[in-house]
Amino acid sequence: MAQPGWQVHKFGGTSLGDADCFRRVADILLADPAERQAVVVSAMAKTTDALLGLVAAAEQSAPDLASRQEAIASRYRATAGALLKQQERVDQLLGVFAADMTDLGGLLHSISLVRQAGERSRDLVAGYGELWSSRLLVAYLTERAQAESRDRPVSWVDARDLIVIERGEMGPAVQWEISRANASRYFGADIRGIAVVTGFIASEPDGLFCTLGRNGSDFSASIVGALVDAEKITIWTDVDGVMSADPNRVPEATIISALSYNEAMELAYFGAKVIHPQTMAPAVQRAIPIWIRNSFNPAATGSLIGPATGSQQPIKGITSVDDVALVNIEGAGMIGVPGTANRLFGVLREASISVILISQASSEHSICIGVPSRMAEQAGKVVRRAFAVELDQGMIQSVSIKKPCSIIAVVGDGMAGIPGVAGRFLSTLGAAGINVMAIAQGSSERNISAVVARADSTRALRAVHSGFYLSAETVSIGIVGPGNVGRVLIEQMANELPRLRSQFNLDLRVRAIASSSHMLLVDGRIDLGNWQSLFAQQSEPLDWERFTSHVHAEHLPHAAVVDCSASEEVASRYLDWLGTGVHVVTPNKKAASGSLASYDQLHEVRRRHNTRFLYETTVGAALPIIGTVRDLRETGDEIRSIDGIFSGTLAYLFNVFDGSKPFSTIVSEARDAGYTEPDPRDDLSGLDVARKLIILGREMGMRLELKDVHIESLVPAGLDGGDADEFLRGLPAHDAAMNARWQKANAEGQVLRYVGRLDRQRGTATVQLESLPRSHPFANINLTDNIVRFASARYSENPLVVQGPGAGRAVTAAGVFADLLRLATYLGTAL
Repeated sequence: MAQPGWQVHKFGGTSLGDADCFRRVADILLADPAERQAVVVSAMAKTTDALLGLVAAAEQSAPDLASRQEAIASRYRATAGALLKQQERVDQLLGVFAADMTDLGGLLHSISLVRQAGERSRDLVAGYGELWSSRLLVAYLTERAQAESRDRPVSWVDARDLIVIERGEMGPAVQWEISRANASRYFGADIRGIAVVTGFIASEPDGLFCTLGRNGSDFSASIVGALVDAEKITIWTDVDGVMSADPNRVPEATIISALSYNEAMELAYFGAKVIHPQTMAPAVQRAIPIWIRNSFNPAATGSLIGPATGSQQPIKGITSVDDVALVNIEGAGMIGVPGTANRLFGVLREASISVILISQASSEHSICIGVPSRMAEQAGKVVRRAFAVELDQGMIQSVSIKKPCSIIAVVGDGMAGIPGVAGRFLSTLGAAGINVMAIAQGSSERNISAVVARADSTRALRAVHSGFYLSAETVSIGIVGPGNVGRVLIEQMANELPRLRSQFNLDLRVRAIASSSHMLLVDGRIDLGNWQSLFAQQSEPLDWERFTSHVHAEHLPHAAVVDCSASEEVASRYLDWLGTGVHVVTPNKKAASGSLASYDQLHEVRRRHNTRFLYETTVGAALPIIGTVRDLRETGDEIRSIDGIFSGTLAYLFNVFDGSKPFSTIVSEARDAGYTEPDPRDDLSGLDVARKLIILGREMGMRLELKDVHIESLVPAGLDGGDADEFLRGLPAHDAAMNARWQKANAEGQVLRYVGRLDRQRGTATVQLESLPRSHPFANINLTDNIVRFASARYSENPLVVQGPGAGRAVTAAGVFADLLRLATYLGTAL
């Protein structure tokens, strides 16, 4: 009958913080039905640091050395007293502990006399923590097993009698033959139960005690797993598993259910909270699966690290190394010269400077390396000294340093052989407005790294995390103008955002709402179903600088302002927003129809900063008017003219005006019904239509200013002053003139329509009231329809026509929402 295999558990300091932690560990071990368990333990939380602190204090002959030692002892005695109920067992445990403390005191006294601790002394002192925690766990497990009548013998294994290592340049090397002979005494075929092994400590071939360095207990677990040919190794931590990113910086980070050894090593190298790469080696060599689980939440499945997982997901995780400096060596004298890189890395090695990243141009004109920021100045001096002759002779032009920087790395076995991964990585960073200073990728294609400014690192992490669908694509949004269109837009978003999040992994996060005088700022997301109440209770005076910085938060990858106002002042801020990485979506016509100089500058800035300015709803609300112009031009068509009815208000007025009622009455009734602006002159002046023509003209290549548009205003002379009510009171005096125009048109079988026309060949733009045949397309429209006709080289005999509601809160808001979703697709969301 085959012997059951060993299962190795490792519990770290956070898992052994106090008596409750020890109880939790015992619960996990005793609930496990495995007959053979090897349990590797670290020191109790913070004990190793406290012990090394004693060494440092002894080197300074600190007067509080005894009190520090007593603090450690008091904590240990209190934990033992809280766990163990049998006084005889307590006395036995603390008797051994007291002997250790006496030895420790003598060793610290010796250090204080010479004011210096050797490496052996440090190892000896640091290793006490594991001895104490392992003995305590053995005593507690034994007592629990007996009290619960469990057939679980518990033994203690001092790793100094088990693991033998030799130190080398690459770190401690296990002497496997000797260690296996030792293991046969503690983990023989007839051994059952729980063997508690001290982590972190070992011995050398001459019998002297030593430690395995930081993360040594993980290494101990891996070594023990290899020695006993374990079925699996479980590393118990304080997290539910390996995260796809640092959850403190990417709250949407998720648990990676399975990853390969190589993926885990890459993530760990770049700072992810995973088992240290070197410590995995013994387990990797024997293909022993490693589980990362949470001792504080043992019900969580955790993450499995093993051979290739076969996952189709190209990216498993995103991580970073912060506080990095870039050292760049540049010069034509390096081109084609063998040995330059060897000289560079040789002098860095001699100076004990760690190189984190290497990037070299294929021209050999430059070599860029990443080093820890604290070593940057030293690295610069070393390199300049090594290449002093080349610098003097101009063969090398410069040795420059950039800091502080961060390295952002994406990791995944699935990247290999998949086209476009690097492109998406870099384009995602670009879409978030993040400059990449250097890139590096190994031939395994398992890792792609980019160096960015330290200030951009959190935004970069979030952008890339969402860009590879590891979390929702998040856009931080500020809405300006929560009046007519803005209010309806918020209602539409409140209804649709949950679906967009669940179906498309898109998080349009409204974090700010601003009126003309106040603003509401929320750190997370505004409850759009209750925004009016929140605005009334929590809004504060409007401060554009604070509003902008809040929307453009460093920790969120993308930011957008949705301007639903008609304000010239708000439109004047687009330039700053676009220039600082904030996208703009708006139905406000002021910016797109402003002066040509401002218009050109706006587009130059958004191109330079890779930001989006979306204004489809400035013409025709949600109708695809601007999009149609762009599609025609970008596919090579020549647009010759555009004409149409561009005002839903004026379409309504002249659809209703049939001579049976005075024109002034129709205007008053339309205003009361909400078909016109509060001041009808805003519609009747023709300026709104003229602005739409300017926008379309510029889209089709015409260099139009407002002065270039011939406008027939329907505001009678003398009525352009005063308020709206005065205007309406004065309008009836001009009904006769308007009625005469209708009578003339009607007599000729025609209708009146307010038409805007662009003629590119003639270079003209007109806005005027025209008489059109009843058979004309513009004569047969619904009450408030817009209709736009495009004549082009392709659509010459039968022009392209777009018709539909071109005004109204709901359709305009829907058009703005559509532009916002269009922005999301530009940023990487697959809708």
